[in-house]
Amino acid sequence: MATNADTPAGLHPGDTPSAAEGLSTDPLSALGALPGVPEAVDAVRQAVDKVYGHRVMRRRSDEVASEAALRGARGSAALAGADWPLEEVRRRSDFTADEQARTVGAALRLTAEAGQLLGIWRRSPMQALARLHLVAAGGVADDATVGRPRLAGEPVDEPLVDAAELDLPEPFEVTARLDGLAALLVSGTAAPALVVAAVVHGELLSLRPFGSFNGPVARAAERVVLVGSGLDPKSICPAEVGYAELGTAAYLGALEGYASGTPEGMAVWIGHCGRALELGVRESVAVCEAMQRGAA
Repeated sequence: MATNADTPAGLHPGDTPSAAEGLSTDPLSALGALPGVPEAVDAVRQAVDKVYGHRVMRRRSDEVASEAALRGARGSAALAGADWPLEEVRRRSDFTADEQARTVGAALRLTAEAGQLLGIWRRSPMQALARLHLVAAGGVADDATVGRPRLAGEPVDEPLVDAAELDLPEPFEVTARLDGLAALLVSGTAAPALVVAAVVHGELLSLRPFGSFNGPVARAAERVVLVGSGLDPKSICPAEVGYAELGTAAYLGALEGYASGTPEGMAVWIGHCGRALELGVRESVAVCEAMQRGAA
């Protein structure tokens, strides 16, 4: 995200607290007060409470979580260019045949891995991100580039984000901003979970720190934040479903807002993330209803 004098708290989320003498040491919390963001946070909370309160969740929450994981992976893969029908994702067992199959396989692996990384994420977000990239790209990308931020001169294969024509930050900036974001996450923030998740997602998409699979990794990291924050502890609210439903044009338009570094742009991005999460919740409510009717 570009540094902007009008950015809340006077710095962007990639800065460390010590980088802005005299400013708030919790810049993420200021984002929660942007116009429209409190309403988005409240709407998400109400939606999440609805699905967690569904009677099916009392005895079949593991089944709902499994279905949410499958649907979330399908949505993330669709954004990455592999828009397969849900039943095809459910049916397939071999995800090595071609590029689309490998993309779907990566999304499935990332969704499964996200729930296993909470302890690592709390201690070392960078280590968790390296693990996510390893899971996504293992056996696909060049082994020398897997699990670490890109170096000077190394290419980035991210067609979706490239379509937004965002500047690609240099590796030195990527490292500084990732370190700053990690410091903020480890030190803790009073910002709502939606805000933190949106910043992590937006920062990774904007930076494109890895040579491949940045989109799927960013969405998986968002899932880790939502689960670890306690907003969605059972991982039954697949925001990826919502992003796919809202479409790539809206996704990239909102991302451009994040990358602008302006309060207005940040609010647009956080609002988009909130709407996607609400749609993901709606999907899981529908799954609960189908289970209650005996249709699933």
